[in-house]
Amino acid sequence: QVQLVESGGGLVQAGGSLRLSCAASGRTFSTYAMGWFRQAAGKEREFVAGINWNGGSTDYADSVKGRFTISKDDGKNTMFLQMNSLKPEDTAVYYCAADSRSWLGVLSTTQEYTYWGQGTQVTVSS
Repeated sequence: QVQLVESGGGLVQAGGSLRLSCAASGRTFSTYAMGWFRQAAGKEREFVAGINWNGGSTDYADSVKGRFTISKDDGKNTMFLQMNSLKPEDTAVYYCAADSRSWLGVLSTTQEYTYWGQGTQVTVSS
């Protein structure tokens, strides 16, 4: 079992930055594919960014490319999402996710992930 806990959300003005963290339990964190998703009010959960088990491959939703950066620190069992140039449309609850099927590379759909955090709210004001 893997437990995921997000932190770092909050209220920020448009154009600002936030850094989300996802702390994971378990000894095999370094072998997991991980990702960030978000869900705005009244909308479906959508893919934001994903990273493969060794951090060598990443993928981003078109809406965040060039603004968001995903990374992981295996020594700290933590994944990060650096969010710059935030826009009001980035407002959502952000979830981190993990899956042990590392041979699949970067995972980008909700169905591919087994473990989920509880989410952290990000609100971008205009």
